[in-house]
Amino acid sequence: MKLIFKDWARPMRGYFNMRVYKGGKLIEDYREKNMIVTGARTAVAMHLMGNCEGGHIAKIAFGTSGNISTPDMTAITSPYTKPLLGASLLTPTQVEFKWNLRKDEANGKKIIEFGLLCENGTLFARKVRTEGAIPMDSDISLEGEWIIIL
Repeated sequence: MKLIFKDWARPMRGYFNMRVYKGGKLIEDYREKNMIVTGARTAVAMHLMGNCEGGHIAKIAFGTSGNISTPDMTAITSPYTKPLLGASLLTPTQVEFKWNLRKDEANGKKIIEFGLLCENGTLFARKVRTEGAIPMDSDISLEGEWIIIL
């Protein structure tokens, strides 16, 4: 009898959830998959080795490049960066990061890309909006969750 073992580990993946408000009213509810970039795998490997300094996910960046995401990306273009609101363990293999962009932040930017960043600035995940840029103005605000599945 021959036994065949399959690799049970799936690649990391994630979902980007966002709600867009104009004048306090919900105008868009958006959810799509994101790209986990090579920097994420390096950050996880460093954690496994016990080198966690600055490697935990702590920030979100809002940028202006609509280029298609690839695994080798390392940065967000013209980023507006801020700390995440918090993180929660949803299941043993899912972590949810909450974030927002208030109406008094990043005004004048045309936001089309989003990045989940480690404390040391390493890009962990990236998302480009397929619907185009959001012109940030004093009556526009964003909030959402970024779920990483291990």
